[in-house]
Amino acid sequence: MAEPTNAPRENKGKGPGEGRGRGPGKGAGKGKPRDREDGEGNEIVERLVAVNRVSKTVKGGRRMGFAAIMVVGDGRGRIGAGAGKAREVPEAIKKATDQAKRHMIRVPLRDGRTIHHDVEARFGAGRVRLRSAPAGTGIIAGGPLRAVFEVLGIHDVVAKSLGSSNPYNMVKAALAAFRLMESPRMVAGRRGRRVNEVLGRKADAKESE
Repeated sequence: MAEPTNAPRENKGKGPGEGRGRGPGKGAGKGKPRDREDGEGNEIVERLVAVNRVSKTVKGGRRMGFAAIMVVGDGRGRIGAGAGKAREVPEAIKKATDQAKRHMIRVPLRDGRTIHHDVEARFGAGRVRLRSAPAGTGIIAGGPLRAVFEVLGIHDVVAKSLGSSNPYNMVKAALAAFRLMESPRMVAGRRGRRVNEVLGRKADAKESE
């Protein structure tokens, strides 16, 4: 009678119960989920923009925590940004990364290296100005904007922050600028013309001059 009662106890103690609580919980936001979130088979690149220590006043005193800002992209024109708060830094980063992956947008790039045209946008007190650049210029930007361009896949661009230096506003202002970006194909589709017709007018004007 002793052997049958001991066997089920050993299976319950060493079975999948421990793995569900501790195993995949810590590593769920690293490694493999990068490929799962991208439907095109591209690896997701993650960049940590900033981590701030925050506090919340409760009845028993102050409760300390951390707030993180993350930007993610595939390096081929897709980008997303997110923010998360938690008691520990890794958990805050994981929340921000998950939010960024859920809100990714596609940005049209010229030759896969720069933006199509100059654009300026703002979010709150943050205001940014982005300018296209020739090949070999590099990323002339600092702070949060450099991380945004790296995950997006832009190699040549000139950017300047004209407003607040708050990383939250700068990143969101950059995303607002990307939403205003249009490629020649998008303009031609809106006008009901061909891409060659949209670009040919400028070429003809230069030749006549």
